[in-house]
Amino acid sequence: MAAAAAELVIGWCIFGLLLLAILAFCWIYVRKYQSQRESEVVSTVTAIFSLAVALIASALLPVDIFLVSYMKNQNGTFKEWANANVSVQIENTVLYGYYTLYSVILFCVFFWIPFVYFYYEEKDDDDTSKCTQIKTALKYTLGFVLICSLLLLIGAFVPLNLPSNKNSTEWEKVKFLFEELGSSHGLAALSFSISSLTLIGMLAAITYTAYGMSALPLNLIKGTRNAAYERLENTEDIEELEQHIQVIRSKSKDGRPLPARDRRTLKQCEERLRTLRKRDRHLEFIENSWWTKFCGALRPLKIIWGIFFILVALLFVISLFLSNLDKALHSAGIDSGFIIFGTNLSNPLNMLLPLLQTVFPLDYILITIIIMYFIFTSMAGIRNIGIWFFWIRLYKIRRGRTRPQALLFLCMILLLIVLHTSYMIYSLAPQYVMYGSQNYLVESNITSDVHRGNSTVPVPRRCDADAPEDQCTVTRTYLFLHKFWFFSAAYYFGNWAFLGVFLIGLIVSCCKGKKSVVEGVDEDSDISDDDDPSAYSV
Repeated sequence: MAAAAAELVIGWCIFGLLLLAILAFCWIYVRKYQSQRESEVVSTVTAIFSLAVALIASALLPVDIFLVSYMKNQNGTFKEWANANVSVQIENTVLYGYYTLYSVILFCVFFWIPFVYFYYEEKDDDDTSKCTQIKTALKYTLGFVLICSLLLLIGAFVPLNLPSNKNSTEWEKVKFLFEELGSSHGLAALSFSISSLTLIGMLAAITYTAYGMSALPLNLIKGTRNAAYERLENTEDIEELEQHIQVIRSKSKDGRPLPARDRRTLKQCEERLRTLRKRDRHLEFIENSWWTKFCGALRPLKIIWGIFFILVALLFVISLFLSNLDKALHSAGIDSGFIIFGTNLSNPLNMLLPLLQTVFPLDYILITIIIMYFIFTSMAGIRNIGIWFFWIRLYKIRRGRTRPQALLFLCMILLLIVLHTSYMIYSLAPQYVMYGSQNYLVESNITSDVHRGNSTVPVPRRCDADAPEDQCTVTRTYLFLHKFWFFSAAYYFGNWAFLGVFLIGLIVSCCKGKKSVVEGVDEDSDISDDDDPSAYSV
């Protein structure tokens, strides 16, 4: 009993420390990338809050798995305190935790983030008053609120089960809808809305996370170019460009005006020269910076981290491929959402988690590491690719130069990706996500020499879909993931697309050269002369 209480205390302490770490990380991350000239309190707080909600929602998955596993002993029996009332109370607590976090996510995605975004879009107009800004932002935000309401209504009033009596009246059918809504406590409505957002998150994960999983490790391994060599090349470019400008200007020494073509060329050369001189100042600052010397000393550690990240990515990709192949070969097909119960083809991650379950809390640490790795690679992908609308680049994510609107976009994308993370982990280890480390007892016939006959003894077996409902508790995460089969089918095809984009990103990242230590100076045309050079160091 004392050991069980100690495990519970350790679990909650880990979760509390995780919350503090999440808040600290969100504050540091947002402050690192936000523009120093355009920083606003409301957008900063919104970005930190949204990012924290995303990370806390992802942290709820290992807590959910831990709680359902904690109620049972390894021999398949329930613990003394885990009676029916306590089990229901724990399940409801986790469920209400999901209700709260997912409701906050819906509020952020469909109201608060759009409102703050449109408010700052209107703020760019100097002649606009604050009252007009708020009215215009509310007008555009109303469209997002209507979409959210529509999703909730569809999820609430499209029943998964049909009335048993086919000859029932219209009133009886409507009554059945409300009874089903009440019995599920609104779970279907919220699940449909969250699944719709998860579908968008799947597209964001395919675009950003799949590329980030290949780009982040290889960038760490390859490193950046040497600042001294870059500055030498930049100085040669400046000298060559100055000579070219001098040749063009020499054509007008006798008072003759320059032809239109030469004037355009001269203007372009002068703009390019200003950019190169700014680049030279940044390179000089970085070359003499103590931070550059410190990062150079940490170069072996970065290589080790890069190798570790690429190994984790390969583990993730191989496990996802085998899991999807298992669904393709052994599931009931698209009509069932390609859902399978149990595992026919073992994958490395699904084999590793049961082994780690024997030593508390290694399996939960591994799940947390996978979730955090998924989030970090998503951030790396967004930072490398930028924020696009089809072929139009909307915003760039730059250290110390990211606009408030871009930060809001970044946090919304991360919110959507985190929602998809739970399904990705389920795809890798379905049985573990459904039941954790729970066992249940089955009667097994054995032959005994003492009693000279057959007898039955209870034998523990790992919980699966064949287990009695009163013997194994399903995680609340699973209930949210698989309310609607068509979403599961879309996630299945999305996993194949994820694997394809990862391979493409891996090839592109291998072919690309080292990044510049002042990446972003050449691309930002709005650089002022008094910009902090440290904002461009990688």
